[in-house]
Amino acid sequence: MNAPVIDITVNAGEWPEAAELEPLVRRAIEATADTGKLRWTDDAELSLLFTDDSEIAAINGEWRSKQKPTNVLSFPGADITPDEVAGPMIGDLVFAYETVAREAKKQQKGFKEHFTHLVVHGFLHLFGYVHEEDAEAEEMERLEQQILARLGITDPYAYL
Repeated sequence: MNAPVIDITVNAGEWPEAAELEPLVRRAIEATADTGKLRWTDDAELSLLFTDDSEIAAINGEWRSKQKPTNVLSFPGADITPDEVAGPMIGDLVFAYETVAREAKKQQKGFKEHFTHLVVHGFLHLFGYVHEEDAEAEEMERLEQQILARLGITDPYAYL
């Protein structure tokens, strides 16, 4: 399986340049795919938008009827379950700089570590992982903990 094409757009916020973001994203999705046994078609694409609280609040309002900023939004290319192969468009992830930075500071975590967790979390959503019910949340959190440990990042839920 080939690595997906990663399309990065930096729209707003104090995000680093795309060239600095891509290796962080690629490392996170490779660990997520390997640990979670996630699969996609050859030449699949993943789109990432890096923006600010204002823009993500508008997107959140439009697509989820929640008029507020959030850390990451996930838009799967297709409605699949974790054991299915994603098609040519894996999906879109949208990140808000201010929210990510604020959460990292509040939780006393490094920005890159918290951001990496959110990439993992958002990428899992693209493959059908959800956390609406307790059992689903526990499964997803367990997998995130395994992935992040593999990346040398401490348990993100230890803070909570």
